[in-house]
Amino acid sequence: MSLKGFHATVTRVIPFRSGSVLFNLTLYVLNAIVAKIPFHAFRLAFYRRLFTIGEDSSILMNVRFRGFCISIGNNSTINSFCTLDGRGANLHIGNNVDIAPEVNIWTLEHDPNSETHAGRAGAVVISDYVWIASRATILPGTHIGEGAVVAAGAVVTKNVPPWTIVAGIPAKFIANRKVEPKQMQRYRPWFE
Repeated sequence: MSLKGFHATVTRVIPFRSGSVLFNLTLYVLNAIVAKIPFHAFRLAFYRRLFTIGEDSSILMNVRFRGFCISIGNNSTINSFCTLDGRGANLHIGNNVDIAPEVNIWTLEHDPNSETHAGRAGAVVISDYVWIASRATILPGTHIGEGAVVAAGAVVTKNVPPWTIVAGIPAKFIANRKVEPKQMQRYRPWFE
């Protein structure tokens, strides 16, 4: 899906404004109730009414959504206790993406140079065949290129080139990957 098509899809899905009672109530129900349902098919049925989610993708229990401008491609896995932020701008996750537990992806943050802590937003694009390891943080306005790996605990503040491995705070180039991309196996564990 192109980003142009993604933006059009996301903006037509949610008929209420950010900050409204309905917006906040919907997020509460998703995060406090739906995210805890131990049956993947039921959770996915709810999520597909609000987000664009491709075929064979998995969203495990206790994923926290913040906003609705989120698109997930085909055969991608979002593990437990991740935070997906779609408040400030679009968050696009491609095909065959593996996002490990406790990853935080933000499209909105505070401006540290603002006297009032004003927000600043930026779209996040995670291309196909990306692996983001546990407890990594992806900040607004970043693009993770195809086939890249973000190491555990890394903080991505800038774009990540395709087929590279980055690690650290802030994330820096470690090595190039030398693999052929293949479709990931479908991952839908029982009661997770």
